[in-house]
Amino acid sequence: MKIVILESLGISDEELNIISKPLTDNGHELVVYDDGKLDDETLKVRIKDAEILVLANTPLSGEVIDTAEKLTYISVAFTGYNHIDLEKCKEKGIKVSNAAGYSTNSVAELTFGLITALLRSIVPLDAVTREGGTKNGYRQTDLNGKTLGVLGTGDIGSAVAKLGLAYGCKVIAYNRSVNKELIDKGVEYKSLDDVLEASDIVTLHIPLTDETKSLINKDKLALMKTSSFLINTAVGPIVDNDALAEALHNGTIAGAGLDRVDMEPPVPADYPILDAPNTVLVPHIGFATDEAMVRRAKITLNNIIKWEKGEQENIVI
Repeated sequence: MKIVILESLGISDEELNIISKPLTDNGHELVVYDDGKLDDETLKVRIKDAEILVLANTPLSGEVIDTAEKLTYISVAFTGYNHIDLEKCKEKGIKVSNAAGYSTNSVAELTFGLITALLRSIVPLDAVTREGGTKNGYRQTDLNGKTLGVLGTGDIGSAVAKLGLAYGCKVIAYNRSVNKELIDKGVEYKSLDDVLEASDIVTLHIPLTDETKSLINKDKLALMKTSSFLINTAVGPIVDNDALAEALHNGTIAGAGLDRVDMEPPVPADYPILDAPNTVLVPHIGFATDEAMVRRAKITLNNIIKWEKGEQENIVI
């Protein structure tokens, strides 16, 4: 079968050769594109003869999928899959798997990096120190003893909740269903509004759906403490980012740490969040550790091996 990898998986050629060896040894042709050309017209040409497709977070429209007459399986090297036209895949009988779990710990660790950066004023104090200044005028606050509100307790949210407990936080959570393991460890589930009102730090770990788009809007931000912080390492459009910028300027909340906004980087110079106070921004790096990239490649290519055996894993459809 012809396996087309549309974009770099973030690992070396040597690592890719090792991980893909069971496939190439079995006679599969592996075609890798890593030149960053991902416009629809280029994609149409590159997937035309593909039987199996690998991509990360590149949008894949129904129009593009229609050109791949031999395509039977897509292995998504990403946890999310809302960038793929799944209805078109269903229509054409194309099976889809994702790389669930590859970045769970990586994202959880970044979450606490953002929290610590805000509580200890790390970003502004870096600049102050380089200019010969001191800590005077910058607040320093412990994480221990704070109330951490976790919105979404899937794999990543659960990892964040457990780390919060290890830091000595009171952890409260909102989710459609409860996780008994977390409850046994001391996590208390509450309504969304109650979590927002009670938390010193609110951290987002919920998927993007029609129901969760702009879930954190002006009214929800108004429920939060003026001393509280919002962390988003989930999906940007869960937050109304214009409302967040306004809340930060108005002092509705104390600050925000964002790995995601409502677009992929680069962010335009006039984007409202960029000049909001007490904000730490990074360009969607939560998933991107060296170790996570290797895990991702292993899961993604192993998905193909299992699907070929009739044992599809990490099933999307």
